[in-house]
Amino acid sequence: MRSDVVIIGAGAAGLSLAERVCAAPAGTAPTVRLVDAPAGPLRPPARTWCFWEHGPGRYDDAVTASWNRLRVRGTDGRLVDARTGALRYKMIRSTDLEAVLAPRLAAHDALTRTEGTVETVEEDADGAHVVVRTADGRREGIPARWVFDSRPLGSLPPARTTLLQHFRGWFVRTDRPVFDPGAVDLMDFRTPQPGRGLAFTYVLPTGERTALVEYTQFSRAVLPAERYNAALQDYLHDVLGVRDVHIEAREEGVIPMTDARFARRTGRSTFRIGAAGGATRPATGYTFAAIQRQSTAIAAALLAGRDPAPPPPHPRRSMAMDAVLLHGLDSGRIDGAAFFTRLFSRVPMERLLRFLDGATALHEDLSIGLHSPIGPLLRSAVELPTRPLRPAPTP
Repeated sequence: MRSDVVIIGAGAAGLSLAERVCAAPAGTAPTVRLVDAPAGPLRPPARTWCFWEHGPGRYDDAVTASWNRLRVRGTDGRLVDARTGALRYKMIRSTDLEAVLAPRLAAHDALTRTEGTVETVEEDADGAHVVVRTADGRREGIPARWVFDSRPLGSLPPARTTLLQHFRGWFVRTDRPVFDPGAVDLMDFRTPQPGRGLAFTYVLPTGERTALVEYTQFSRAVLPAERYNAALQDYLHDVLGVRDVHIEAREEGVIPMTDARFARRTGRSTFRIGAAGGATRPATGYTFAAIQRQSTAIAAALLAGRDPAPPPPHPRRSMAMDAVLLHGLDSGRIDGAAFFTRLFSRVPMERLLRFLDGATALHEDLSIGLHSPIGPLLRSAVELPTRPLRPAPTP
């Protein structure tokens, strides 16, 4: 049977789009086939997403914790501690999001779930045809009017600058109270800095003795596993003064930070969504909020009978500014730790978060730019168009 919509991948992008489409009133929702990869290397590992939004949100049932204070510490230990105003910074673990959305999706007759590996997606006269190798080895063809593909790309598009945000995090329990459950340490730069790019520790406290502690670098290449472990040990022992730490869970990942252009439409009826469609903000790595904006727009277009091409996930002006910053960091012209510390210390936190979401007006962007290293940024902006497009590095 032909489906109105096939969604490939049941990560944040696939689940969010499926849930929004199926939330239409009974009898009006398009038929949806959600294809999830079988357990194994094609299924993404458990991960944590963070984002900010005004007040109650659509997925609050899945939120592990939320905060209205963010802190940034400079390399010298200088502290910026600011409230987020009307915004709340929220943390969701992928396993919790899946658990919350599973009954919502199961309640909709318009949705069918299939576990299998997508082999091909080909366009035809009436839309597209998706071929899936199911978990029991059968080969199934699924005709569809529209196909939305969230699978990771095999390789990134060429770019002028590509850095990698690579990290390892430990969910820890300490022997004594050391965390402030009312505040997130968004960037703690009290860790050795690379020659180009930056490094920091990120702390999401869920109690006085429990937190996700994550060591992160923005640089050209990933590190050996033992380097992340050593950095986390040093931070917990030397910076926080904790000796007895129990690691309850681990996570790690690599997020491309690139000025490449991602194709969102790959055919008349086929599209890419999520990180594969450019939802990751180049200068920060945040993705979840852009996925929600895209999912809302796609679902509205489907229900209205319009072409559901995903809109650009970020404003063009934001992408241009990010490209300049990435080049400045990659060239070593901009001291990343000093840049972000200065920015967070001089710009009101709520305005800065709206800026990172691409929701500020031009005059607000200009005011934020005045607190940036103008000379190095201008030089980077002048150089950037002369840099050739190069293949992205392999994480």
